[in-house]
Formats: sequence, structure tokens, C-alpha cells
Amino acid sequence: MDTMPTLWNSTKVAWLGWPASLMFVGPSQTMNMRLSVLEMAKEMMKKKMAWVALAMAMLLLLLLLTASPSSLFVASAAQQLPGLLQFSHNGRFKILQVADMHYANGAETACEDVLPNQFASCSDLNTTTFLNRMIEAEKPDLIVFTGDNIYGLDVKDPVISLNAAFAPAVNAKIPWAAVLGNHDQESTLTRAELMSHIVTMDYTLSRLNPDVASEFDHSDGQLFNNVDGYGNYNLEVAGAAGSELEKKSVLNLYFVDSGDYSTIPSLGGYGWIKASQQVWLKHVSEKLQDAYRSTPAAQTVSPPGLAYFHIPLPEVDTLEASNSTGVKQEGISSASINSGFLATLLEAGDVKAAFTGHDHVNDFCGAVHGISLCYAGGFGYHAYGKAGWARRARVVLASLEKVGSDSWGGVEKITTWKRLDDQQLSTIDLEVLWSKTS
Repeated sequence: MDTMPTLWNSTKVAWLGWPASLMFVGPSQTMNMRLSVLEMAKEMMKKKMAWVALAMAMLLLLLLLTASPSSLFVASAAQQLPGLLQFSHNGRFKILQVADMHYANGAETACEDVLPNQFASCSDLNTTTFLNRMIEAEKPDLIVFTGDNIYGLDVKDPVISLNAAFAPAVNAKIPWAAVLGNHDQESTLTRAELMSHIVTMDYTLSRLNPDVASEFDHSDGQLFNNVDGYGNYNLEVAGAAGSELEKKSVLNLYFVDSGDYSTIPSLGGYGWIKASQQVWLKHVSEKLQDAYRSTPAAQTVSPPGLAYFHIPLPEVDTLEASNSTGVKQEGISSASINSGFLATLLEAGDVKAAFTGHDHVNDFCGAVHGISLCYAGGFGYHAYGKAGWARRARVVLASLEKVGSDSWGGVEKITTWKRLDDQQLSTIDLEVLWSKTS
């Protein structure tokens, strides 16, 4: 059984209602100031110095409001290093991809496209049950939700629906990350507001957008404070504890907002990944690859990367049964124009596979110019599907190279398979997406 990453206590501070594990990531002086103000206010509350405590609380609020939003990482389940995950002692890191839950209002929301004898008892709760079963069976190190997490047109309260949709991951205390699809925002909250809520949830590593101040060296003139969309961020997965790569990212994960619908009035169809997002990703990739090849423990190759977003790329339409694994049962609903994101991934050089959702009854995976483009298949029961064709999820496993008899090196191979929501949680379509020797 895989060792889960260490998580911080998530108890709530009753006197203020904030997470006890509130973690400030930024300049050490600012962090110490904020924490000192918080501790002072607590002491004064004990001494019943209400007016001073109020002043301290107001000062703390001012500090929070004047901080860069993305330099404040709030999570009640932060990793030992914010955003940094780690391979387990057995040299493995497993990701569960959940696409298109289309969650709405729980037990009162009916299912779509199930067998006639399933309608009466089927609801959003079937989606929840499926996710709980997958967590128990696969014990993932990270869960990635690739959009259309809720179906905005049907939800009564998007916050309640988001909380219910992600509840199995939160309750299992497993790190998770999310991007938005094209239906999430079709209720009362904008995409910015949805992601702003998601990033505050327990055990999430999701982020609103890149942290310009802390992630980049501006000496090269690169500016990333106007990246299009919401939910563009990266996560790093460090090597196994005790290995020479335990403090280096050996697997890089990129999360990108592929938008919802065209923003050009004369052009219909779905959204696409914009130029600003592509520039950002290339810059992050370059920095991560440079770090991997630098001392200490300098490596001679680059670490592999994986990308997650909602809407498939136009190049997916070039794949056929002869060069893919899985099934194609509907057309490819990509954007009306090709924004060149596949070319950006090729230029970056480290991304070996990209994972999407959106087209629920497609679950195939095939390589285009050496990069695997993979569907997860529809997961949610309030989403359209195909009666008799089981809802499903995709699992990705990265395995490290053995070094000597008792240590681990970098990633040796990346494999994937799908699990079906049938009685056995059947495993299908096991395949190798990338290996160091290929």
C-alpha cells in the first residue's frame, strides 16, 4: 500500500473560525509579522483586552488584504512544502483523474443515460459512491478533477455543489487539484469566484493563478501577472524520501484553464488555451528543467511532465483506432481554432502526456508527435453518457528507477489504465505512456 504524503492538522480555531494550519508563504519577515500579530491578538483576548484585540485583528486583516492573493497559500492540509508532493517509499506516485462529474444537488438530481431499471434509484450520490470506491481501491496520492465538476445550469447553490462534489477527496484526506470546465460557471458564480472558493477547501493544492512574486526571477524580463483564465498552476512531485532526489521535482504537473466558450463574437464553439498561458507554461517548464539539471544532485536529463485541462486539443481528431487505445464514440469537441498548445508542449520538451475530459463517451489515448493525448471517459451520473456503458476514471502511475539495492532515482516509466464503475471496478486498457528507455 502506498504511503500517503504527510498532511497538516486541519482543526479549526474556534475563536476566529480560521484553519489552525493557516500557512503564509512569502517573505519570512512578512510571515513572522502576520503570525506575531495573530498570537498577540489571542493573548489579549485571554486578558480581556477587547479593544486592543480588535485593533490587532484589524491590523491582521489589513496585512491579509494588502498581500498578493497568490502569495497567500491557505489550506488546512498543506504539504510539508507548499505544492510539493513526494513519491512514496516504494518508488511510486499514483494520480486518479476524475472528469465531468456534472454534480448538481445530490439525492434530488436525477441521472442521465442509464439503463431503465437504474433510473429510480440513481442520483448524484452514485457519483459520490463511485469516487469513494475508486479512492478505496486505488489509494491515489493525488486526485485531479479535470473540469465540469458541477453542472452550473442545474445547481441551486454552486458552493454547496462544489463542496459535495469534492467531499470524498476531502473526507479521505487526500491531496487534490482541480481545473474548470465549460459548465462549472453556468450558475451564479463566475470562473474567478469558483476557483477562489476551490483554493480555500481542505486538502486542495489548487491555485487561482501563478504566483508572480515568488515563482519567477524577473531579471529575464518575463511578466506573468496577466495570465488568461483561472486555475493555471503547477505542482512538483519530489523524489522518494532518503534518495538524492528527495528535494528535487522528478515529475512536474501542469494545470491549465482551457476556458469555456469562444471569446470572439464572430467565432462560435468552445474556448482554447491562450497565448499568455502558453508563455507561462514554457517559462515554468524551463525553470523546472534547469533546476533538475543543477546542483545539488544535478541530473543529465529533464524530468517528465504531465498536463491536465478540460477541453481536448484539435490534434486529438487525428487519432484513429489503429494508433490509440480505448474507444471513440462521439466527435471531438475541441475549439474552432487551433491555438498551438500542442506545439508549445513540444517546444517545452518535458510534457509526455496531456489528460482531458469534455467528451464523455470517448476514453481513448494515443500519441501525437510523441505526446500522449488521453481522455478519462465520463465519470458523473448527471452527465450525458451511454446507457450500459459504465462510467469510468483514468489512473496514471509514475514509477521511479531503482538505484542500487535500496534507493530510487528519477522517473523510469509512466503507465495508465481505466477503472469502470461496475461490480468489480474492472481494470481495462493498461498501457505504457512513456518510459525513460523509449
